[in-house]
Order: sequence, then C-alpha cells, then structure tokens
Amino acid sequence: MRMKISLVIHGPEVIDSGEAEIVLEKLSCIGEVEAQLGGAMGKTAVLDAGLENVINISRHLKPSACIESFFETSDLVCLLNRGKTPETGMIFGAKVASRLKDPEKKPLIQIESPGCTGGKLIPLNKKAGSYIEKLSEAFGLPAEKLLSFHNPVSRENVSKTGKARIIREISGVFPGENILVNGLVIGKALSSEVRIISENGFITAIEGGEIKEHGLEKLHNYEKRDPVDLSGAWVKSGDIRRSNSLLPDAKKQNSSSQKSGPISWGGGRVGAGKVVLIDHAAENSYELASGAELAVTVGDDTTAIAGDILFRLGIPIIGITDGDCDNVTCETKIFPGSVVLRLIEGSDDIVGKRVKQELLKGQNSAIFENLFAFKEDVLKLAEPTTEAIFEY
Repeated sequence: MRMKISLVIHGPEVIDSGEAEIVLEKLSCIGEVEAQLGGAMGKTAVLDAGLENVINISRHLKPSACIESFFETSDLVCLLNRGKTPETGMIFGAKVASRLKDPEKKPLIQIESPGCTGGKLIPLNKKAGSYIEKLSEAFGLPAEKLLSFHNPVSRENVSKTGKARIIREISGVFPGENILVNGLVIGKALSSEVRIISENGFITAIEGGEIKEHGLEKLHNYEKRDPVDLSGAWVKSGDIRRSNSLLPDAKKQNSSSQKSGPISWGGGRVGAGKVVLIDHAAENSYELASGAELAVTVGDDTTAIAGDILFRLGIPIIGITDGDCDNVTCETKIFPGSVVLRLIEGSDDIVGKRVKQELLKGQNSAIFENLFAFKEDVLKLAEPTTEAIFEY
C-alpha cells in the first residue's frame, strides 16, 4: 500500500513560479498525493495555472487548519511555501506549526522555496525526522534543523489607562511596503522592523511605519468602531499577490469556472440576477460572490483585488473608486461588461454606503429583476461626485 502524502500549498507565488507542479510530480513518485490550498489568495493563481482539478480550492481554510485536517488521513503532511526570502518563509512555517493543537500527530515537513537559491526542507515537528532525508534526496534540497518559534505577539496592560495593549511584530518587511491587516492596507513600512500596536482592540500606532487613517477607518468599520483582535488577525506586508504567472497558459481565461459571457448593457434590457456588495475582505471574493451575476466593489484596492478575482469567474463589477489606490496587486484584469466609476476623493465609501442602504436595503446581496436598471440606479447615486466612468 502506497504512502499517503498531503500537500498544503500556501500563497500564489509558489504556483505562479511553477514550483507547485514540480513538487506535486516529485511527491507522486514517493506516494499517493492529495493537495489543498491553504489561505485565500492562491485561488486566482490555481485557476490561472489550470490546476483547479489537481489542487483543492473549494475550502477556505488557514494553513494550520488544512494541516490538522490532513493529520486525520495522511501518513506525511508537507507545507509548500515561497516566502519573500527563505528566512521569512522559515518564520512563517514555524508560526503555522505553533498554531497546531497536536503538532506531533503526524510527520510535518515544510518545503520552502524549492526553485530558489536557498530553498530548503524544514522539519516542523520531531516526527518529520524519519522522512526528511528521503525528501531531501528527491528534491535535491538541504534539510534544516527543527526550529523554535518566536511569538510575534506580546501583551501588556497600560497602567495609566488600564487598557490592554497588544504588540504585533511583522517579519520580513521591506521599507516602502504596504502593511495589511485582514486584507486592508492600514499603513506603509518605513523600516525593516515594524510593530503594530493596538489598545482594547483599536490600532493606535505603527512603530517603524506610518498609519493610513482611511484604512483604519475601514478596518474598524467606520462609526461602528468594531474592535479587531490583533493577535489573531491576518497581518502581512507587501502585495497580496507579488507575482504574475510564468506559466504558458496563465493568460488564458479560465473557461471551466466562467459564466457564458459578459453582460451586454447596450439594449437597456438585462435579465434578473443576484447582486453582491464587496466592501471589505476582497480576498474572500470567491465566497462572497457565490451565485452572483454582478458585484459592486467599493474602494480602489477592493475593486482591484475583487475585479481581478471575479474576472476568473466571469462576473462583471460596478467599481466605486476615488483614485486612492495602494497597488496591492501586480496586475488587474476586469471582466468585460464591467463599469468602474472614479469619484471625487473621499466619496467612494459614502456612495458605497448609500448603495447598501438605498438599493440593497441594508444587506450585502439582493436579487434584482433588471440588472441594467440597477446599474443605472448606482450611476445616478454616484453622479454628483463622479469624475470619470470607465467601461470594459
């Protein structure tokens, strides 16, 4: 009976580079392989590479949750990653392993940047020792020693105010990079050493960086002032997708997941359909846009990320932007039939709120009998602040 190997693939870069396919081929020579994407942003890369029938992208799980699921069914679990540098990749792997409830349940090995100089295999638990040499020979990569985990989160109580302070270090930061929390740009790095500070759930400072106030407003949900648990939040620096695919078929539209074709607005009569609003969490657009015929995206970065994702699904967008883009993705594609509005600075969120309250009745999705009429209603709401309209 062949050994069962499970592969958790993290991030688009390892797919865009072609490394994921090579790793799958080599692991298949050793055992029976099952692969699953861990995290959200690699889904677009999987579709671009045409690997959606090889890599499971149907579940929306963090890498640690994927690993724990595979622990139940596999003999060996591998984590494939490509960090900005091999060192930051190693820190990531140690962080994932630290979140496991039973880290020694099955052998766990990280395959870090296998196509790069400095690529290596990293044992993420003690049980990995019996397999590390076999994989080192198969991949031609050196094996590291078991790493200890440095917790990037520290807590303290501020005696003067009585507030609970959380300090979150970010590793592998380059000056000038965006700083993202839960997919929203909340600042820019000015140093390679960056620490985000929150008090009672509200971010108050970025040491080694500067705050983007508008990003914080979005993160804390404007006047609702929702707190954020910084210790468990998704925090990263740089672009959400750092690479474009190097694979030959990457520029082809993914026909298996797309709808029949673009909406044609010309005749003024378009059928009924579901409309969804995407304001936060653009990286979750696959889930948010399930069953939709049209999406309204609010904000420049949200429109860039969601528009790029929904292009693969054949879903047009009505983008509401104001030119305040942080360039969080390398290249954006927008599906034909889409319309992007550029408004006066600071107006995108105001119009987005009005679309939700007045057209979607306070909900994040609704069914409309005539999508053309809905589009015209959005244009009318935005008209007083509209500077330009771009049609795709």
